[in-house]
Amino acid sequence: MKKKIAFVLAAVMLLSVSLFEGCAKKDSIQLATKPMTEQFIISEIIKLLVEENTDYTVEITKGIGGGTGNIQPAMEKGDFDMYPEYTSTAWQYVLKHDDIPDEDTLFAQLTQEYKDDYNFEWVGMYGFGDQFGLAVRKGIADERGLQTYSDLGPVSDDLVFGAEPDFYEREDGYDNLIATYGMNFQSTVDLDIGLKYQAINAGEVDVIDVFTTDGQLAAADVVVLEDDQKYFLSAYCGTVVRAEALEEYPGLQDALMLMEGLINEQEMTQMNYEVDINGRNELDVATEFLQGKGMLK
Repeated sequence: MKKKIAFVLAAVMLLSVSLFEGCAKKDSIQLATKPMTEQFIISEIIKLLVEENTDYTVEITKGIGGGTGNIQPAMEKGDFDMYPEYTSTAWQYVLKHDDIPDEDTLFAQLTQEYKDDYNFEWVGMYGFGDQFGLAVRKGIADERGLQTYSDLGPVSDDLVFGAEPDFYEREDGYDNLIATYGMNFQSTVDLDIGLKYQAINAGEVDVIDVFTTDGQLAAADVVVLEDDQKYFLSAYCGTVVRAEALEEYPGLQDALMLMEGLINEQEMTQMNYEVDINGRNELDVATEFLQGKGMLK
């Protein structure tokens, strides 16, 4: 009798755990971001739209160290369901391509390879184009007369360069950049994306890579140089989602497609500025943005 009771209790406990795990997974979609303000804001916009238009909740894990280098394998393992990504990073860092076709060809091939290689989908391209750039401390730019990347090459051996780890590994990153422009920096520093402006403002580095929609550019004491050989590829941002998650959460794809063409460059830059410079909370900024678009009740 004791054995029978024990068996029944064990079965009930196992069923309860199974049901709990199933419900927890079903009701909570896992969203990851890189450690940058832009992605913090975007993640809040995605969360608001999904929760407004479905019965699901979204749990955000913000600021994954290493960015794509750690989020991509976590997505492959199923630890996360989706995250915002940039086409240039996907093309060159994830898929390891070193050619640069026209944007339509690139995106068509990129999305097909993501589907074939990882069973991931790109759902909802946000509408803004971002691009890498190089920023130099203003005092140095003024003193050396620096206006272009080509100007930077001959004086780079006196300067310290700082960037996030991804930048040193990607095809359009550090190695090919310095080869293209004949740069030879005195040293390089690995920096968290969110700490680059702090480092250059403190004089810890002299040159950093930036994104053209960075809100901190307006307040930083830097000069953004001209990419006179058009080295950097334009990057467009969208949500990468595991196909299994789209099947598991009916209606998620439709909710994510509300992001399609939603944000232009000026709007993204302004939202970044509100958080980085005016010190506002990213959720408040995201909510205000969607309310202004009439997308929240």
